[in-house]
Amino acid sequence: MGLGSFAQSDALTLGVELELQLVNTHDYDLVGSAPDLLRLLSRKGATWDIKPEITMSMIEIATGVCHRHAEVLDQLEEIRDALVSCADSLNIGIAGGGTHSFQHWSERKISPTERFDYLSDLYGYLAKQFTIFGQHVHVGCPDADLALYLLHGLSRYVPHFIALSASSPFVQGHDTGFHSARLNSVFAFPLSGRAPFVETWEDFGTYFESMVNTGVVKSMKDFYWDIRPKPEFGTVEVRVMDTPLTIGRAAQLAAFIQSVARYLIVERPFMPGEGDYLVYTFNRFQACRFGSLGIYVDPQTNEHRSLADELVGTFSKIEAHAVALGAEGACAELLQGLRAGFSDATLLRDEHALTRSFPEVVQRQCQRWRAG
Repeated sequence: MGLGSFAQSDALTLGVELELQLVNTHDYDLVGSAPDLLRLLSRKGATWDIKPEITMSMIEIATGVCHRHAEVLDQLEEIRDALVSCADSLNIGIAGGGTHSFQHWSERKISPTERFDYLSDLYGYLAKQFTIFGQHVHVGCPDADLALYLLHGLSRYVPHFIALSASSPFVQGHDTGFHSARLNSVFAFPLSGRAPFVETWEDFGTYFESMVNTGVVKSMKDFYWDIRPKPEFGTVEVRVMDTPLTIGRAAQLAAFIQSVARYLIVERPFMPGEGDYLVYTFNRFQACRFGSLGIYVDPQTNEHRSLADELVGTFSKIEAHAVALGAEGACAELLQGLRAGFSDATLLRDEHALTRSFPEVVQRQCQRWRAG
């Protein structure tokens, strides 16, 4: 399959995808009920975008093309309500969060599709370990070269996106010490990490064809990059976020990314370069490990500061752009939580400290998802 042309889309439109946990309501472990849930949803005759994921204990939901935070929130709430109604009929729960706190990967079953069977054959046990749950945000771009500028510009903000969305402190019944342990599973894949630094679609096409010629890559889906272009949609896809615990926070994160993107496109505050990536892996690790308490190294000045301070400064820089997009309320709530030291990861840790029970933590996740 060739790369193809880059589809034109309206600048700064949004599409949001969320991967969700399916759990039983007995002990709140994951349950392979995706086929039953999808079958029940199909009977409603609606056109929601709800799909199976790599294992049968997870599903993916997606909005359509949205222009504003309010549209994202409305669409996600509509899908959430339908999911909860059908899940109740099947006596299963639905939860956000980047990892399930105590499931064991060896018990998972691969969803029976041609692509997922292929990935299981290729990656072995890593495919089942990919039972992790992320939020992906697509940002519309009117042309391909602008998409690549936006890809590299947004890469500076990968630590920001990770810290604000982190919701995966627990893996297989243990506190990992990370705010986002989910991304450690992504990093195990050979085509993960950052995209190559190319600035034109022509050069990107040359790179893509070279990868195809190696026999390693067949399509853009084979790249598990933190941010990647999606030419068939005319978007740039940000992929580093954990699935939040609520629909509301998911919509807020999309609004924040949209506001950062507008700031980059309108103000052009810097020109991306290969040198930006010298501190990329360090900054990303700090955000995964420590959340907003991590260290951020400025790619331009090499100045070290707390990621929390860097985030506060970023919210200030994008304020006018958030207002222009109708996203100021969403960004203000994220900033308020940041200043209060709140994150989904710290909330999950607090609840486990209180209950001393991982099943009860997951039960509360289901209740929070339902209530929004």
